[in-house]
Amino acid sequence: MAANDSLVTAHVIGDVLDPFYTTVDMMVLFDGTPIISGMELRAPAVSDRPRVEIGGDDYRVAYTLVMVDPDAPNPSNPTLREYLHWMVTDIPSSTDNTYGREIMCYEPPAPWTGIHRMVLVLFQQIGRETVFAAPSRRHNFNTRGFARRYNLGAPVASMYFNCQRQTGSGGPRFTGPYTSRRRAG
Repeated sequence: MAANDSLVTAHVIGDVLDPFYTTVDMMVLFDGTPIISGMELRAPAVSDRPRVEIGGDDYRVAYTLVMVDPDAPNPSNPTLREYLHWMVTDIPSSTDNTYGREIMCYEPPAPWTGIHRMVLVLFQQIGRETVFAAPSRRHNFNTRGFARRYNLGAPVASMYFNCQRQTGSGGPRFTGPYTSRRRAG
């Protein structure tokens, strides 16, 4: 089946991904609750990493999962597009992200202004341990370029959800500099 209409309507196809056909089932759950593509979630609801269940029946097939925000730092001026929130590689088919290798730890979405699309994309790897280097930075990540670099081809599944801060209502557009809420480690 073709990439679902919600990805087209929300301009995920175009801003982040090229058109593709979904060939693998992927379910995203926050706190045990399945997320439907296009849902709106407040930042506190996504503060903990989700569980991402991947379909398939061949445990030898491995996948890479990325989660990006194409609207950073704000939807009207996304100068940091795409902001990489999470990357997990070597996830075996028919399992979930906990069986993979987290090479970019989950950074919870914390949008300050506007409604941000959080896009999860699943790629099939050409083999285990073929995606091995974490990007040097989170901002200005490029999903298409990443897929080319590691010969991942087109996505096999994708979904997105809308996220805004707890007290947000879309509100006025912010045009100042972006600062990460991630604590220095």
